[in-house]
Amino acid sequence: MSKAYLGLGSNIGDREAYLRAAVKIIKANSSIEISKISGVYETEAVGHISQRRFLNIVIEIETSLTPIRLLGICQFIEEFLKRTRKAKWGPRMIDVDILLYGQEDIKQPGLIIPHPEMAKRAFVLVPLLEIAPQAKFPDGKEVSECLDSVSLTVVDRIGNLKLGSGLHS
Repeated sequence: MSKAYLGLGSNIGDREAYLRAAVKIIKANSSIEISKISGVYETEAVGHISQRRFLNIVIEIETSLTPIRLLGICQFIEEFLKRTRKAKWGPRMIDVDILLYGQEDIKQPGLIIPHPEMAKRAFVLVPLLEIAPQAKFPDGKEVSECLDSVSLTVVDRIGNLKLGSGLHS
């Protein structure tokens, strides 16, 4: 089993319901065990398109899936929940990204781990460090070192994700 971290975000419709639905799909996969879920953070959208604020969480999982198969699950969730891709960094019902997968450094078409933008995004770093304060990049650099170069003013913890099954942050 490998430890991995997934970042989830939503800024269309019932944002928390989309996060809940994505987590429930992940939880239903017999090859994935969710070990931790961060609090829910409301954050400003990244990019140049005026849009609603996002709700973001990070989950820690243990999985027997390879990184490419885990990516397939993430893409399945986005398709199942009807994510549409109209503009880069545009509004979305759900976004599910692999942030870290063990200490693997992967660069192949369609899959880059660690997520190439995570070190610049407070909406990823803050919830990740909430559940994994000692998280490190494959090169050994501590994820917490990235906080010095990002603005934390647009990251507001608004509570916990309620799943109704005993597993919540």
